[in-house]
Amino acid sequence: MSEPVVLIPGFMADARSFMPQLVALGTTRPVILVTPAQADTVEQLATSALPALPPRFSLVGHGLGGNVAIEILRKAPQAVSRIALISTDPLPEPAEQRARQETLVVAARTGRLADCIAQLVPATALHDAPWRGEVMALVQDMAATLGTEQFLRQLRMMQRRPDQQKTLRKANVPTLILAGAADTIVPRRRAEFLARMMPQGCLEIIAEAGHLPQLEQPEAVTSALQIFLSGRLPTLMLG
Repeated sequence: MSEPVVLIPGFMADARSFMPQLVALGTTRPVILVTPAQADTVEQLATSALPALPPRFSLVGHGLGGNVAIEILRKAPQAVSRIALISTDPLPEPAEQRARQETLVVAARTGRLADCIAQLVPATALHDAPWRGEVMALVQDMAATLGTEQFLRQLRMMQRRPDQQKTLRKANVPTLILAGAADTIVPRRRAEFLARMMPQGCLEIIAEAGHLPQLEQPEAVTSALQIFLSGRLPTLMLG
């Protein structure tokens, strides 16, 4: 079997957000899923996850899970052989955005979790395709499964995520940045910025996909990951 790969789902997502990749990657290597914990910060979640991880592994994170992956890389650089970041923003949440999000705390506590998720992950953040409704239904179901308390924890985690530019600039490991062409939450220019920042950063844009390319275009994302994790590079635009 090949080296283990650690998958970290994004905001209010569970294993189903990586299901196509879990099935495909699991045929050739051990796959470890980092699930939500009783953590309020990216740093706390990374710290709680590390003791259960093997001595050497590859990392794949989506969205907020990508921020956790970067923190794991910062804390244990010797353990990470390569890292893939999907729809990940390495910069802190802007102050004005954090202020606007405070209304979501009240809304979630009064039973309007679905409305909160629709605001943070709107349908317009995905590619306008026939399957968009199905993906959005899964987004809502994953959030409902995790529940309000986990939403409040992950919202705080997102709001408090650190500026990881320093970590990324010195992270000299093979790096794949995957971005959906239609993503409005982490737009292409932010993905390009992230790829250029990392010494071995390479970027692949997934066509006809938005913020959830691993579900919107599962075959394209799985293929890119399989090639990258095998030690080769897909057809990439260098950062």
